[in-house]
Amino acid sequence: MPETTQFTGMGNESSGTASLKSNSVISNRYKIHSIIGSGGMGTVYLARDLNFTDVKRLVAVKEMQASTKDAAMRGSMIKNFRREANLLAQLNHSAIPRIFDIFEINDRAYLVMEYINGTDLEQLMQKTKELPIDKVLEWAIDLCDVLDYLHNQKPDPIIFRDMKPSNVMIDSLGKVRLIDFGIARTFVSHVKGTMIGTEGYSAPEQYKGDANPQSDIYSLGATLHHVLTRKDPRLEAPFTFHERPITNSNANVSDDFAKVVEKALQSNQSDRYATCAEMKLDLERVRLSLSGMVVAVPRPGAPAGAPSPTGQAGAAPASPTSFFDSEATGTIQPKWAFKTEDEIRSSAAASKDLAFVGSYDTNLWAIKQETGELAWKFPTRGGIASSPAIDDQSRTVVFGSEDFNLYAVDQRTGRNSWTFQTKGRIRSTPRIAHNVAFVGSDDFKVYAVNMSNGRQMWAYDMGAPVRTRPFVTNELIIAGCEAGDVVGITLSGARKWSYRTRKAVLASPYVDEEGNCYIGSTDGYMYALDVNNGFNSWRFRTNGAIYSSPVENRGLLYFGSTDSNLYCVNAENGREKWKFNAEKPIIGSPLIHKGEIFFGGTDQNLYCLDAENGRERWRFFTGGPITSAPVVAGNLLLIGSMDHVLYALPLVS
Repeated sequence: MPETTQFTGMGNESSGTASLKSNSVISNRYKIHSIIGSGGMGTVYLARDLNFTDVKRLVAVKEMQASTKDAAMRGSMIKNFRREANLLAQLNHSAIPRIFDIFEINDRAYLVMEYINGTDLEQLMQKTKELPIDKVLEWAIDLCDVLDYLHNQKPDPIIFRDMKPSNVMIDSLGKVRLIDFGIARTFVSHVKGTMIGTEGYSAPEQYKGDANPQSDIYSLGATLHHVLTRKDPRLEAPFTFHERPITNSNANVSDDFAKVVEKALQSNQSDRYATCAEMKLDLERVRLSLSGMVVAVPRPGAPAGAPSPTGQAGAAPASPTSFFDSEATGTIQPKWAFKTEDEIRSSAAASKDLAFVGSYDTNLWAIKQETGELAWKFPTRGGIASSPAIDDQSRTVVFGSEDFNLYAVDQRTGRNSWTFQTKGRIRSTPRIAHNVAFVGSDDFKVYAVNMSNGRQMWAYDMGAPVRTRPFVTNELIIAGCEAGDVVGITLSGARKWSYRTRKAVLASPYVDEEGNCYIGSTDGYMYALDVNNGFNSWRFRTNGAIYSSPVENRGLLYFGSTDSNLYCVNAENGREKWKFNAEKPIIGSPLIHKGEIFFGGTDQNLYCLDAENGRERWRFFTGGPITSAPVVAGNLLLIGSMDHVLYALPLVS
């Protein structure tokens, strides 16, 4: 039987009320394979959609049987079942299962939904002694995101009302999926409903029939508390989470993470997070701090003068956004701001009249450079941390996704040219050279993929996840990995040399015209290696991890560090020329253009410095930390921010 409990209360019990047998066909379309689960209200089946003859498309068929003889009761049950279907049909979020069909046969109603191959959190807790803290944190952020999406539905918010481990699926790609919307409802202020939910996870006000969006925040906190401490709230006295501090049960949980969860669990609503977006921002701060950074994440509501784009993708700012410039420059407004549906962590790319950017909303967005309007978007099944690479020869844009795939998409139409699947998440940005796409994957390999047809030419095993963007010369491919190795690989896929740093290498290498390879490590050093043999000629120490990839110009090397400094050093000997302190860690890579250095900081600012002396010329405030690199597109400077927005700023000559 498939390892899934897609619907709560329908675990793995056998069902004496199942009406559909294996290999039977319902509605002349769905061939029943097996029972996924069953409960008092009906049965869920795994089925094949026969409308797709060339591929095996699996779906979940949820059957509701109105066993009562009371016509009014049966009508009410069917009405509620249809309400769930209609609720799901209007939603479009990667964490919410899609609905495909609804129909009735005799006294039974059927809902056909996306089949989720995975395991719920309750089962995961039963199978594991302890879940990795970083994974729980990632899932918590994703759950905040989907709840925030529900709470911001128009005209009325949707309250889930039953957040608990058994209603959170982790699919085969490791992504969160929220299941069972059977008791979700729209929220109308000051209107009470019945007490419904699950004891132990429900907020105090929910017991009084007064569920609201903050009730979901409490239930999320209760779910996370259970996962982190393994103390089931259904077995404890109600509302006693304060008597069971998280760190007392699990010393691996950081104080900051515990404080976020415990704030969500406050009995008084005024003491909880006001919104899931607010909670998500604090969780993002925790994630950044656990990676070695101490970052001030913005509270909802930007400071005066900060950009305030509307909630519509592609919309211009509701009020003009300006540079916070130095005395040397006047006020400049961005030409446009395009808002995606989630964080932008990767850099944009541009080709002719289009700009391309990936978002953690799982989409690659193509935006018209002239107007900032949407040209098209291409959906994947995972967040996108890989920056797009442009291949003008084939007119494709190539990028990776956390759904394990490398995609090549037609620049003009957004149609998929080919897809190449790896065995891990792709957070590496591809490099296109020699009609080949070179890219790293979390499955430890660097791949060479034929640009013409998407077929693998070779794969080199680095021994650890590869997050760097390979640098390609006429003879070598150079890449780093999380084990700390930097490897020079021949064009045929064989190792020529390797160099070991002390910690993970997440920054991408850069090779100058003199044959020097520069690469930073999370051990805090920038290394200069001979591209031919990997010999180290010098190394430069910072006081923080280096995630920022270097750029070189006129014998000077520029890069950032989590010690909050942007460094300019002599590329020949590694001696410091100047440094600029941005007060918060610098993760993104710098860009040099016409004597100026542009870079983003986790303090939410985009900076412009004089490349020669490091003096600040201006800064531009966004609504979130910047981990991407700026890109020049014609007369525009493109920068993405974790506030979900891609900004197009006019370059002033």
